[in-house]
Amino acid sequence: MTSPLLNLPGAVAGDGADAGVAAHYGSLYGEQRALAAGEGFVDLSHRDVLRVSGPERLGWLHSLTTQYFEGLAPGTWVNALVLSPQGHIEHAFSGVDDGEAFTAHTEPGRAAALVQFLERMKFMTRVEIAEVDDVAVMWRPTSPVVEVRGAPAPSLETIGRYDLVPRDQLQQYADAAGPAAGLWAFEALRIERGEPRFGVDTDERTIPNEVGWLEGESSWAAVHLDKGCYRGQETVARVHNLGRPPRRLTLLHLDGSENRLPAPGEEITAAGKDRAIGAMGSSARHHELGPIGLALLKRNTPTDAALLVGGLPAAQETIVDPDVGIHFRPTR
Repeated sequence: MTSPLLNLPGAVAGDGADAGVAAHYGSLYGEQRALAAGEGFVDLSHRDVLRVSGPERLGWLHSLTTQYFEGLAPGTWVNALVLSPQGHIEHAFSGVDDGEAFTAHTEPGRAAALVQFLERMKFMTRVEIAEVDDVAVMWRPTSPVVEVRGAPAPSLETIGRYDLVPRDQLQQYADAAGPAAGLWAFEALRIERGEPRFGVDTDERTIPNEVGWLEGESSWAAVHLDKGCYRGQETVARVHNLGRPPRRLTLLHLDGSENRLPAPGEEITAAGKDRAIGAMGSSARHHELGPIGLALLKRNTPTDAALLVGGLPAAQETIVDPDVGIHFRPTR
């Protein structure tokens, strides 16, 4: 679905899954600086939106997902995952309840599969699930971007907020919330925070522990550690308590001498070696850090190893500790 905000001055459309919204409005770094200063908004109206209604919706979502939904207060945004029985991430979404229905958004093109899964899990539960197209997702910062790694993880409200806007009111929203910033600016700040994007920085084998999506670990925490059973919980709990996930999310500082960014999925090797030790995810040009990206590396890759991504040198900044979980082992 193409956004009407592509008619704003300077708008240049994105590509691929992001083709429906603006990649930028003519000033990549200026748009980043505005967002980092707590100003403006980002058009995410290409994201899919679904709604779960019915009197049993919160308890039902609580039983199916990694998030704590029981007693969720209206107006409180949460992130949640649906895992496979082996703990691999199958679906990821963010949403808010209004007291009558839970409205969520997910990556472009992902809602149909999520709705299909939820429909199969209804049984006799009093819930209704539907993909909706009359509501669009916007994002705006509420305060300057703060450091996540090495400090207590901020709440979603600290780093920004999502708004669900009637699609026929997008122009009025833009007039009130401007200046507009494109998706490239949004992505650069997301990568800086070490916040992976589902389906770009994850694959079909990813477990939440590998990407820092557990409670208290990042700005996009989606796994609540003090709730009852859900599908895939055994894997999450085992790695959390015993440590050492198979892979770890890493922030890469890329060499900027070439005017290109690596493509998602490009193999990563240690300098001087031929064997792949990981794969590239998303990348962007940051207004202060230069070219940066996210990658999933094998856990045993030394955190100070020099890397090559498609021939580009890259240095690491740790996001997920390779021994994550080992620190939680109980004292006998």
